[in-house]
Amino acid sequence: MFRATVLATALVFVSLGLLYAAPATAQDGDETYKFYCAACHGFEGKGQGPNVTKDFPVDPKNFTNATEMNKLSDDDIRTVIIEGGPGVSKSLLMPHWSKTLNDHQVDNLIRIIREFCGCKGKQA
Repeated sequence: MFRATVLATALVFVSLGLLYAAPATAQDGDETYKFYCAACHGFEGKGQGPNVTKDFPVDPKNFTNATEMNKLSDDDIRTVIIEGGPGVSKSLLMPHWSKTLNDHQVDNLIRIIREFCGCKGKQA
């Protein structure tokens, strides 16, 4: 009986470990983008999210503009996400996500932004 209980408990912990260690999917990145970015940058990445009204003081970056997005390296985008607008001398309205998003989530956001523009950006 004791052996079966220990085995069952171990199985639960192993299963949970696999669940939490499972690689993130594209959907994870999409959900992160929708939750943290789409309100300003829009669900299609065009900079026309539901928070952006005629009175909005800045134009959020249009991620579908490949000409502009090709001027930025992935590290440039990472810096903006992590440090926010003030970290790159841009708008205070772009928050920093350094204490909110982990490296994997930031990598997913960069991937999604690159999908919007269909570009690779400036290479280091």
